[in-house]
Amino acid sequence: MTTDRPDPTQSTAEAPRGSAPTGGAAEAPAGQSGGAPRVRYEVPWDADPASLVYTFGGAAPVMTLQPGTVLESGSFDCYGNRLNEPGQLPSEVIDSRYLNPQTGPFEIAGAQPGDTLAVHFHSIEPHADYGVSASIPFFGALTSTPDTATLQDPLPEKSWYYRIDAESGVVHYAAVDSKATTPLPLDPMHGTVGVAPPLGEVRSSLAPGSWGGNMDTPEMRAGVTAYFGVNVPGAMFSFGDGHARQGEGESCGTAVETAMDTVLSVDLVPGAATPWPRLESDEYVMTTGSAKPMEDAFRVAHTEMVRWVAELTGLSVMDAYQFVSQTSETPIAQACDTVYTVVCKVRKEYLDAVAASNGMPSPVAPYGGIHARMREFV
Repeated sequence: MTTDRPDPTQSTAEAPRGSAPTGGAAEAPAGQSGGAPRVRYEVPWDADPASLVYTFGGAAPVMTLQPGTVLESGSFDCYGNRLNEPGQLPSEVIDSRYLNPQTGPFEIAGAQPGDTLAVHFHSIEPHADYGVSASIPFFGALTSTPDTATLQDPLPEKSWYYRIDAESGVVHYAAVDSKATTPLPLDPMHGTVGVAPPLGEVRSSLAPGSWGGNMDTPEMRAGVTAYFGVNVPGAMFSFGDGHARQGEGESCGTAVETAMDTVLSVDLVPGAATPWPRLESDEYVMTTGSAKPMEDAFRVAHTEMVRWVAELTGLSVMDAYQFVSQTSETPIAQACDTVYTVVCKVRKEYLDAVAASNGMPSPVAPYGGIHARMREFV
């Protein structure tokens, strides 16, 4: 680490630099929270859809954030907030060129390829009092798709309008073919989070990969720190695709899609490579893999976990392989996008015990304990 690079263990009070796009606003720091500077980026809610960002990579930054900064902002839903009335169908109101708009990208000052960007979500709250899920022709896990082609007709296009009661912490399911209703727990998350891809690529925000993107894992909720390998100077971090809740697998292709108000913080781990996105909560460490067929996504997630466990506990790769085989949980994040995403989870309590028995630091502290530090930024 050179002396002119930001120190990830220190907060900085420098104001952001850069400019916002039409309709957006880059404001001066809004104050201090837990010792961390706080800035706000205003989402251009009334913007022309054509002016928004629908890729990871290829877009100019809307703002520069110093490592150690708390960001207040928000995001459109995947429909660009245009599917907003009961009974509307996606094909009636949505231009398919403008799906899954992102907030960002945000340049992270000092970030260089080979570093890791840490993003901690302090709060993710619905911006509106409704969410919408839909069945879209030839999209979803249980229908023919362009990549899994058959002679079947498409499933019917339908939409389900959910009332969100944030105060009570519920979303209200209502069937469209009967009078059935039931409340479900509100569990807000971001489906798309990531950085610019490697090799100068520009990738659709509908796709997941090693840069993050449209992973659609319900684990990306408040209280979690996500880690992304930096591929380009500045990292170029973006997020969006708010879900009021989502089942594992997102089988129909859409969750309870809704706009979000989000408070997050960013920090850097210089010189630490992260080949695929990782997550950390108070209880778990998690790795991801995105590929097709799904068993390859499983292999990526589990290979990354075995290597991470070996690093944290001092186990050999083969001993870590055995340990992960007996302790991991493997939810399918989504089985509907261009490639599929699988998550591998291991409880920290198991890691703490085996690390201590092997003479390694315990409790384990991935990336030098940055998750615990960032949790205190707000």
